[in-house]
Amino acid sequence: MFPAGPLASDSRLREQLARGLVIPAMPLVLNANRKWSFRHQRALVRYYLDAGAGGLAVGVHTTQFEIRDPKHGLYEPVLAACAETARGQVPKQHPVVLVAGVCGTTAQAIREAETARRLGYDAVLVTLSAMREADDHTLLNHCREIGRILPLFGFYLQAAIGGRTYGRDFWRGFAELEAAVAIKIAPFDRYATLEVLRAVVESGRTDLALYTGNDDAILQDLLTPFPWGEPPCRIVGGLLGQWAVGTRAAVALLDDIKRGEKTAIEWARLQARLTDFNAALFDPAHRFAGCIAGIQEWLRRQGLIPSRACLNPKEDLSPGQAKEIDRVMKDYPEWQDTAFIAENRDAWLSD
Repeated sequence: MFPAGPLASDSRLREQLARGLVIPAMPLVLNANRKWSFRHQRALVRYYLDAGAGGLAVGVHTTQFEIRDPKHGLYEPVLAACAETARGQVPKQHPVVLVAGVCGTTAQAIREAETARRLGYDAVLVTLSAMREADDHTLLNHCREIGRILPLFGFYLQAAIGGRTYGRDFWRGFAELEAAVAIKIAPFDRYATLEVLRAVVESGRTDLALYTGNDDAILQDLLTPFPWGEPPCRIVGGLLGQWAVGTRAAVALLDDIKRGEKTAIEWARLQARLTDFNAALFDPAHRFAGCIAGIQEWLRRQGLIPSRACLNPKEDLSPGQAKEIDRVMKDYPEWQDTAFIAENRDAWLSD
C-alpha cells in the first residue's frame, strides 16, 4: 500500500485543481507482442512530470478500457506503477493530482475507486457509459456512492466513443454532490458544453474546478469568460488525451493563456493550428476510431514507447492517418517536445 499523498485533504485538492493544471490522459504502453512494458510506462510518467504536468489521469479512455478485462488484469498494476513513479519523483511541497478512471456499474466502480484510494490516488474520473440507459436519479446515486470513497471528477464523454447526452438537470445535480471537486467537459459539442457551465453556476458552487476535455476546442474553452456567474465562470485547465503528447508545449500554452498577452487574432490562429494538429491524432474523419493509436504512434515516433499496439488487436491507425501524422509533424513544431524528449529520453528510460 502506498501512503496517502499530500493532497489527501479535500481543501488542498480543491485548491490545487483551481489553479488550472495540465493533466495528460495516460496512454497504456505495450510492446510489439502486446505485453505491458513497466519500463516505458514509468518513462511516460517521468516525461509528463518533468514537462511540468500538474496531474495525471490513469485508467481512463486513453489508458484503454480493456485493462479491466481479467485476461489482461492490468488495471491495478498500471495504476500502481504510475502512482509509485509520480510519488517518488515529485517533492511533497509540489504535489501532482492523481486521478484514477473508474467505470462500469456501481459495484465495479466502487471496487475500482477502493483500489485507487489504496494506491494513493486523489480523485476518480467517473465514466458513465456502462449505464447509458439509466435515468439521472440513478446516475447521481451511482456517483454519490463512489464519492463516499474518493472525491469526484465528473466526465461528460462524447457520444462517439461511448457517452450520451446529459442535460443541465444532471450536471446541476452532480455539482450539488458534496464529493464533487471538478468536471471534465468533453462532449465535443458547444451547446452541451454551455449546458454544463450554466448548471454549475445555477448550483451555486464556486469551488468546483472546470476542465476542458474538448480536444477540438481547447483554446476556445480556456480563453472564454462564459456569460454566467460573478466573476464570469471559467474553464481553468485541461484533462486531455491531446496533452499526452507535446506536454511541455501544453504547459507553456496554459501559462501563456493565464498571462493573456496575445491578441484575439493570435489566439484564433493558434486554435486553428492546434485543432488541425489534433485531427491527425484523434481521427475525427473515422469517428475517432484511431484516437488511441494516433497518440501512441506519436509517442513511438519520438522514441518514448516501443509500439503503438493496443490490447484490442483491431484497434490501430485508420486508413490515411499515418500520412496525416506525417503532415502535422512537419507543419506544427510548436506543439511538439522533440528536443526536450531527445535530451531526456535515456534518463526517463533508465532503471
